[in-house]
Amino acid sequence: MRRVLISGASIAGPALAYWLDRYGFEVTVVERAPAVRRGGYPIDVRGSAMRVCERMGLLPALREATIDTRRMTVLKPDGRVASSLDVSRLLGGGQTERDVELPRGELSDLLYGLTKDRVEYVFGDSVRTITQHDGAVEVAFEHGPPRTVEVVVGCDGLHSRTRALAFGPERDYHHYLGFCFAGFTMPNTRGLEREAVIQNAPGLGATMYAVRDQPGLYVLMVFTDPQPPRGWTEADVRGRVHERFAGLGGEAPALRAAMDAADDLYFDTVSQIRMPSWSAGRVALAGDAGYAPSFLSGQGTSLALCGAYVLAGELRRAPGDPARAFAAYESAMRDYVRRNQDMATGASFLVPRTRHGLWLRNQGLRLAPFLSRLSSRIDRNATALRIEDYAA
Repeated sequence: MRRVLISGASIAGPALAYWLDRYGFEVTVVERAPAVRRGGYPIDVRGSAMRVCERMGLLPALREATIDTRRMTVLKPDGRVASSLDVSRLLGGGQTERDVELPRGELSDLLYGLTKDRVEYVFGDSVRTITQHDGAVEVAFEHGPPRTVEVVVGCDGLHSRTRALAFGPERDYHHYLGFCFAGFTMPNTRGLEREAVIQNAPGLGATMYAVRDQPGLYVLMVFTDPQPPRGWTEADVRGRVHERFAGLGGEAPALRAAMDAADDLYFDTVSQIRMPSWSAGRVALAGDAGYAPSFLSGQGTSLALCGAYVLAGELRRAPGDPARAFAAYESAMRDYVRRNQDMATGASFLVPRTRHGLWLRNQGLRLAPFLSRLSSRIDRNATALRIEDYAA
């Protein structure tokens, strides 16, 4: 059981490839995109995932790449300031021993850089069919020739093709949390520096992130929708964002105009993937493909890094027996995943649905006990996974 095919080259895929290569596996990573995907909104690496990155020798590079957000300013629907606080009061700061925030694309670049000279990457292709046999898996691709491997791991995200092929349709595992979001970049005409600005109204949230000395801002516009949209075009997305944010003053009109000018608009639902099992025969899932917690949890990247580490370690411990390895992987990760998926109830903090909820959140931001409890809860869940030494 030495040949492993990984589908997906974002976070979980290259991280898994790194550890499998270290343990002597022959690894191929296939990625639909023509190259490593850059860009993307800021993500966090926290708690147990920091331990994993430390073992990969990544901590200095992570800290160099941190966006180091130092202030969070919250605006009312009309644009007036509701509160402004030092981020260190909220989450222990943007660059600490237990938390680093950086652009998703920069972490993806770092992981690819660690593995590109030792692992085979196939860009511009994707898995078409998966056929399992005794002791092997035959994989056909959209473009390249078929391959036979011992294990296939889907690290291909929320809308995983691997999951659909091996486990069934997405609707069986997709849990919509009642929100949609549009993300894009815009010029930093406001001169923000190491700051996040959040404007809320009931069921709406628009956030601007200033990233170090970069000329642009990352923008996320989140809104409630009773049903998950299906088949929306880009024009539908822009129209829906305009409709939902039309009543907001302050920054919202400028953000809507910036969205219309953006050429990198990304849209999706705020959703989780919840599955009774992350493996089927010789096929397993890691990261968002198996247990997406949604960005409202702040833990998607950390789950992906930890899941990759544990899965690789258990495959090393159970040579020739993927069923045993997958069972041990799930046993180690289940509680950690559950805790952090439950963190997505933080939507009540990030995007309160009611006027009363919004008032309570804004009042809480002024109170040290509230911030302390929130920080403690995040820290407990982020460190809930014990990092074993699989190389021993």
